[in-house]
Amino acid sequence: MVTIFASERLKEIYPQIKLFVEQELYPIEMDLLKRPFNEADTILQEKRAKAKQRGLWAPYLPEKDGGIGLSMIEFAQVSELMAGTPFGHFVFNCQAPDIGNIELMHKHASTFLQEKYLVPLMNGAIRSCFSMTEPEFAGSNPVNMGTTAVLDGGEYIINGHKWFTTAADGANFAIVMANTNTEASRYEKASMILVPIDTKGFHLKRNIPVMGDTGEGWLSHGEIEYTDCRVPVSHLIGKEGSGFLLAQERLGPGRIHHCMRWIGICERAFQMMCKKAVDRDMGDGTRLGQKQTIQNWIAESRAEINAARFMVLHAAHKMDLSGSKAAKNDIAAIKFFVADILMKVLDRAIQTHGALGITDDTLLSFWYRHERGARIYDGPDEVHKSSLAKSVLKEYGLKI
Repeated sequence: MVTIFASERLKEIYPQIKLFVEQELYPIEMDLLKRPFNEADTILQEKRAKAKQRGLWAPYLPEKDGGIGLSMIEFAQVSELMAGTPFGHFVFNCQAPDIGNIELMHKHASTFLQEKYLVPLMNGAIRSCFSMTEPEFAGSNPVNMGTTAVLDGGEYIINGHKWFTTAADGANFAIVMANTNTEASRYEKASMILVPIDTKGFHLKRNIPVMGDTGEGWLSHGEIEYTDCRVPVSHLIGKEGSGFLLAQERLGPGRIHHCMRWIGICERAFQMMCKKAVDRDMGDGTRLGQKQTIQNWIAESRAEINAARFMVLHAAHKMDLSGSKAAKNDIAAIKFFVADILMKVLDRAIQTHGALGITDDTLLSFWYRHERGARIYDGPDEVHKSSLAKSVLKEYGLKI
C-alpha cells in the first residue's frame, strides 16, 4: 500500500509495478525456486525484458540512465512491492549487490570504469559482486581485514581471502576491499578496486551452503581466494585509502534497501498467515483464525509491520533531504528493528502453517533460511544498537 509521501509520479508507477509483480512473478515463483538458477534465469531474462518495455526498469536510476528517477522515499514504497517475491528486485534490476555497486560507481568510478562496467551493469547485461567480508576477521568492523593490494608499477597485486561475496557465481566483476597502505591510520588503510572475475588468480572456491542451501548464480554467496591478482591502477574506485569511507557511504543506503525488502517479505508472509488462518478447518467447526493465540499474532504482526514501514520511510525521507550522515541514527534504528520484526513475522507465519510451513511447498522456508542472516549482515544488530545508544548518550553528556 502507498502510505505516505505519495507523489504524482509514485501514484502513476506504483500500481504498474504491483500489477507486474502479481501477474508476472507470483504465478511462477515456486517453480523458479525449484529450478537451477541457470534455468530460472532464462525465464527471468524474459521478464526483465518485459519490465524494460513497460518503462519499469531500475526505478531508482535517473531517467538519463534508463531508470525512472525515483527518490529514496518513492523507491522505498515500490521496493516493498518487489520484495513480495524472491525474484522481484532481480527482474527490475534493483537487486543486491548490484544496486549498491551501481550507486557507488555512479559517484566515485572513473569515466573509463563507468563506460566499461557501469553502463552494462545498469542495462542488466552483466552482474557484479562486492567482496569485503573475510572469514578470519570479524565482519562487524570493516577496518579489520587481511586482504592486500600492493602497487607494482602500474598494477595492483591483490592477495586475500573473502567470503559471503553475494552473487559472485556468474558475475562479471567484483569490487574488492583491500589494504593498499598498511602503515596508514586504521580508517585510511583500505581502498576499493574493481577486479574482473576472469583475472588470473581470482578463484571462486565454492558457493557457501546456507542452512543446507548452496544456491547458484545470483542466489548464492561465494568464498573467494585472490592469489596474485593483477589489475591496472585505473581499476581503483575513488581515491586510494578511501575504502572505509566508501564502504560506509555504500552501506548506509544499502541498509535502507534491505529494510525496504524485509518489509515486503513481512507483508507477503502476513498475507499467507491470514489466509491460512481463515482457510484452515480445525475439524470441530472452527477455523484456525478463531483461536486467540493466532489472533494475537495477527494483531501484533500488523502493528509491527506498520511501525517498521513508517520508520523506514522516515529514514529514507531524511536521507533524501540531508544525506546518509544526517540519517545515521535512523538507519541504525531501522536495521535492527526491522530485522527483528522480519524474523518474528516469518516465525509466526510458519507456526500458523504448521508442518507445511517448514517445507519447501511455500515461500516461508526459503525466506527463513536466507533472511535469518538479516540480523547479522551489514552489521550485526548488537553493533547497531550499541552505536545508536552511544550516539544518544553523547547528547546527554556521556563521554564514550
